[in-house]
Amino acid sequence: MNMISVIVATYNWPQALRLSLESLKTQTDRNFEVIIADDGSRADTRELITKIQADFPVPMEHVWIEDDGCRKTVVGNLAIAAAQGDYLVFIDGDCIVQPDFIAQHRKLSEPGHLVTGSRILSNNTLAQEMLSWPHWSFERFKRHALTYRLRGGLNKLLPLLVKFGDHSRRLYSTFVWRRIKGCNMACWRRDALAIGGFDETLLGWGHEDADFVFRLQANGVIRKSGAWATEVIHIFHKVRDQSNDKSSRERLNEKIRAHAALNASR
Repeated sequence: MNMISVIVATYNWPQALRLSLESLKTQTDRNFEVIIADDGSRADTRELITKIQADFPVPMEHVWIEDDGCRKTVVGNLAIAAAQGDYLVFIDGDCIVQPDFIAQHRKLSEPGHLVTGSRILSNNTLAQEMLSWPHWSFERFKRHALTYRLRGGLNKLLPLLVKFGDHSRRLYSTFVWRRIKGCNMACWRRDALAIGGFDETLLGWGHEDADFVFRLQANGVIRKSGAWATEVIHIFHKVRDQSNDKSSRERLNEKIRAHAALNASR
C-alpha cells in the first residue's frame, strides 16, 4: 500500500494550523506523513509544530522559507522534494479534515489521475467558536452540524453525512477552471515531478493551483472530482490580497491557448 504525503501549506496562523494538524491526528488510515510547507511564518508557528510533533502518530516535517512575500509555489516545491510518499495530498493550514480524509483520497487514487476535492465553508462566528476549542473534535462538530447549518455557520451539510464511491462521472474530459482548490487536491509525486512542480514565477495569490492542474492534464494526467468524498472544513478568514488575480488568470489562459494551438497543428 502506497504511503501518502500530506502537504499542509501555512503562513502565520498557528491557531488554525493547530486544528488542521489535530484533525490529521485522528485519521483512520495511518499510512501517511505530514509535511508542513511554511511560507515564512513567525516563531510561534514553529513552536506549535514542535509541540505537536512530540506525540504525533505519523512522521511530520517542517519545511520553512524566509518571509519574502507570498511564495507558496516555492515552498510547495520544496515540500514535494522532501516528500517520501508516492502520492501527494495538498491541503491548507486553515482547513480541517474529516477522520476518513486520507482513506477517501486513497480510494480515489488511481495511476495516471489527479483528484480535485472541495470544501465546506464556515462563517466567522463558527470559525471563532472552533478556534476557541482546546482540541479539535469531529464528533463534537458533527453532533452540532445541523444547528451550524441552520444558523448559517456552514454553507452546506450533506457532504459531511453522505459519501459516494469512485465512478466514471467523477472524470473531467477537458480542463475547466471550476472547483480547483489548492486546499484539497492530490496527485502522484512522479506526475508532479514530471511537470516541474508548481510554477515558481507565480508569486502572490494567483491561481497557482489551477496552473498546476492544467499542466498535469496537459501532460496526460486525467482529472477526477473528489466531491462528496473528501470535503474539508474551511476556517473563515478575510479575503487576502488578490491584486495578481487578473494577470495570473491571463497567463494561464495563454498557456491554455498555446496548448490548444499545438494540439490543433498536429
